[in-house]
Amino acid sequence: QVRLVESGGGLVQSGGSLRLSCTASTDYYTINDMGWYRQAPGKQRELVATIARNRETTNYADSVKGRFTISRDNWKKTIDLEMKSLKSEDTAVYYCNARAESHYAPERNYWGQGTQVTVSS
Repeated sequence: QVRLVESGGGLVQSGGSLRLSCTASTDYYTINDMGWYRQAPGKQRELVATIARNRETTNYADSVKGRFTISRDNWKKTIDLEMKSLKSEDTAVYYCNARAESHYAPERNYWGQGTQVTVSS
């Protein structure tokens, strides 16, 4: 199994910055793509940013391009999301995601518990 633990959420004023971190714990699984998703009240969960194992291939939602930066440390099994110029519409629960596989299990999604980000206007 893969366990994901997020940290770094909180309350910030519009225009401010926050950094989210996610640490993966696993013994036998290979972690492939990792990323951040978010879900605002009454809305579906949406992709924020993803990063591949090569740490170079990234994908961002149009709404966060130029403001958010995702990074990854394969040795520490962590990903970070640096969020700048935050807007009220960034308010949501942010979830860490990892796609992982092992010799005995096909690749599948794993999710963290989520961390709340609230941007006040």
